Amino acid sequence: MASCMKLLVLLALVQVLLSLHVQVSEATTNKHHHHHHKPEEPGSGSGSGTCRLSGHLHGKAGNCKKLHGSDCCQEGHKYPQFRCSPPVSARTPATLTLNSFEKGKDGGGPSECDNRYHKDSETVVALSSGWLRLDGTRRCGQTVRVTATNGRSVLARVVDECDSVNGCDEEHNFEPPCPNDVVDGSPAVWKALGIKESLGEVKVTWSDV
Repeated sequence: MASCMKLLVLLALVQVLLSLHVQVSEATTNKHHHHHHKPEEPGSGSGSGTCRLSGHLHGKAGNCKKLHGSDCCQEGHKYPQFRCSPPVSARTPATLTLNSFEKGKDGGGPSECDNRYHKDSETVVALSSGWLRLDGTRRCGQTVRVTATNGRSVLARVVDECDSVNGCDEEHNFEPPCPNDVVDGSPAVWKALGIKESLGEVKVTWSDV
């Protein structure tokens, strides 16, 4: 009986170690891109009740290109991380931010979905991690409709991830993880919606097409 109990304890330990290994490997392999702006504080934003904070990233300062109101990481600051986004509906509330997907601009590396850079004249967007892939629907290459409060809307192609988990490194322009409710639009998206770029971020809704 004693040896049987020892075996059960050993098996339980093995299972715990395996699950820890999976979590660690997920954390290290989910190094996706990009594009983020003002970090969301815990409990704020439209999705606070349905998508809970999953952890904090300890900030690391670096060569952060300050374009379009980039929010650069501060050394040692704790930034919220989200592994989910608010539920998607026919009119999903979101924060529209501004980002260039061109090489050498504030977008960091090439776009996550196609490993390419995109001109400012292209109507392309990045979505927060949950909306792009973590909530069960993969939206890379899909078209979404973004609608502004002025009633104007635009069709845009999803080419990138606004990373809600990783940040504060060269790949993410040394910017913090993205809030969980961001549609990060190219200058062409802002132009089509008739919104001034100087605003930096505005409330919009979006939907799958």
